[in-house]
Amino acid sequence: MTSIPVTGYLYHSDEDNSEHSHTLYITSWNGRPVHTHEFRGVTSFDVGHDHRYAGTTEPAPSGVQHTHRYGTFTSFDERHRHEIRGVTGPAIFLPEGGHYHEFSGVTTVDGVTPHRHKYSGRTSL
Repeated sequence: MTSIPVTGYLYHSDEDNSEHSHTLYITSWNGRPVHTHEFRGVTSFDVGHDHRYAGTTEPAPSGVQHTHRYGTFTSFDERHRHEIRGVTGPAIFLPEGGHYHEFSGVTTVDGVTPHRHKYSGRTSL
């Protein structure tokens, strides 16, 4: 069995979930630092409007196949906003180096006329 050195720290969570009272934040994986990606876009046009969104993914290890969790809120339009949350697809490596991830999903339901929006895009490199 091969061992992979991992460094990080535990953060105590005050959530009421008795199964997970701590969160592990990894700062390096096999000697490589973890990284994040920025993401942004515009939702689909539904019920007479769309929303803008932007955020940063959660960290993931560099140099190995991985995905990132992400979450943010949309812009406040038509007196409401939506939440966006999900997991990116796997890393898509570029010939000249670096990589990006694709993401897509649907927002939470909100608004005077309850509705949701679709969204999709690619993270930054």
